[in-house]
Amino acid sequence: MTKTTADTLLTTAQPEDYFQLLKPRVMSLVVFTGATGLVVAPGSINPFVAAIAILCIAVGAGAAGALNMALEGETDALMRRTRGRPVAAGRVKKNDAMAFGIVLSLFSVMLLGMNTSWFAAGLLALTIVYYAGFYTLMLKRRTPQNIVIGGAAGALPPVIGWAAATGSAPWQAWVLFLIIFLWTPPHSWALALYSAGDYAKAGIPMMPVARGAKSTRLQILIYSLIFVPVAVAPALIGMAGWIYLAVAGVGGLGFLGLAFRLWRSRAGDESDKDTVGREAALYDVKAQAKPARNLFMFSILYLMALFSALLVETLSGVAPITASF
Repeated sequence: MTKTTADTLLTTAQPEDYFQLLKPRVMSLVVFTGATGLVVAPGSINPFVAAIAILCIAVGAGAAGALNMALEGETDALMRRTRGRPVAAGRVKKNDAMAFGIVLSLFSVMLLGMNTSWFAAGLLALTIVYYAGFYTLMLKRRTPQNIVIGGAAGALPPVIGWAAATGSAPWQAWVLFLIIFLWTPPHSWALALYSAGDYAKAGIPMMPVARGAKSTRLQILIYSLIFVPVAVAPALIGMAGWIYLAVAGVGGLGFLGLAFRLWRSRAGDESDKDTVGREAALYDVKAQAKPARNLFMFSILYLMALFSALLVETLSGVAPITASF
């Protein structure tokens, strides 16, 4: 690519490109879990303040995504799943993405602090710094445990929502944190099993690259065996009712079934060749890798179902199971 061509590409950023910098798919899950923490927390909060809190969580998550893309533009360009991102594709300059992320970070943290509590704002700031700094710059390229340790950033939104509503983060909020934290490794490693070639090309020591597919499949199963009981726990410790128990129990059995099937499979033993279209790379895989793809997709549905059940029970006034005895 000539300098003139590159300059032309770097001056054609559209509003859609800046929206994509926010990682809207990730943001939607963050907003949902953060809103659940806010609603499930005891007491009441002014609807307008609640809306501001959710907006701040969304903007903060988007800011972290923009900073991540700014810092990883060259790496993203090497991977089929990420090469179409705005910075990687050359539609947004790295410095512009960085400035965009910093401005959004400051805006979201300050607005949340002024309208809810500075404790909640501090947690939001920690999440942004943890993801963009600690995870992106330090963990991702240095250890195959990057997802495990870095998963704390993605698990904090319900705690932030709870803190925005009450000004504190009791143990119940951290139970929600733990659910997402333990969900992250099997979810992310399932994707990594059929994207290992990309990670190897980019020099990222994801578990399948560093330890091999067989070890990764076993670790997914082990984490799944720990995660599912924790996912069911809110119904047994006074945080949720029968609806949640049904969703967590039935969905958990499905999750374990898929994890066991993945463990017995040969997913990841052979990397998929490049596919046409970066979106297809997420879901269109060889037959051998389908157990990994199936667990990855189901894991998203299961986490959404868990937090949806909590929301439904809270908004409809369903009492926790322990309160009915």
